[in-house]
Amino acid sequence: MIHPLQYISQAPKTGTHLDAIEQVLQAGGKWIQLRIKNLPEAEILPFALSAQELCKRYDAKLIVNDYPHLAKAAGAFGVHLGLQDMPVPQARQIINPDQIIGGTANTFEHILQRVAEGVDYIGLGPFRFTRTKENLSPIVGLEGYQKLMEKVKKAGITTPIIAIGGIEAEDIEAILETGVYGIAVSAVLTNQTQTSAVLADMNSKLALNSF
Repeated sequence: MIHPLQYISQAPKTGTHLDAIEQVLQAGGKWIQLRIKNLPEAEILPFALSAQELCKRYDAKLIVNDYPHLAKAAGAFGVHLGLQDMPVPQARQIINPDQIIGGTANTFEHILQRVAEGVDYIGLGPFRFTRTKENLSPIVGLEGYQKLMEKVKKAGITTPIIAIGGIEAEDIEAILETGVYGIAVSAVLTNQTQTSAVLADMNSKLALNSF
């Protein structure tokens, strides 16, 4: 199952990606994407292995951003690929058959591309400007999600679509009304002193109290 509330890691002001991940896991997070940029793949492997151990301890799922080989080596739940990353068919040949692939999209054409590639979920965004990502794609915004999801519905697409990019807790209800499956957040849970309360509020808005 694709979880409707996903955390994308970033390093906190003090500490590492692993510190941020553990904080979210302790607060009840169940889906973690390890997203480390500007480091060689070999240097990310220890983070992936440790993140997987943390996720196993808290009964959560780990997705590794960009690197199918690392996702396989760590025994992660899957890998997430950006539009400029390795092609999905090539990644499928690397990962295990039971591992999943998520793919980024910014336009309806991208959504169609991802569906044709057979991704397990689509990260659609960005919702608004975010400093978390370099080389940011054009902003989608609420109106953009409404138009895109209308096209998705009309096309009969059932691939889960996750809204992403600068999303705050107060944005969730309006975004969900567009018909997206769920949301992914990063900054709103990183460097957060009230992580459990914020996560509980998001879960409530996503009606995930039973998870």
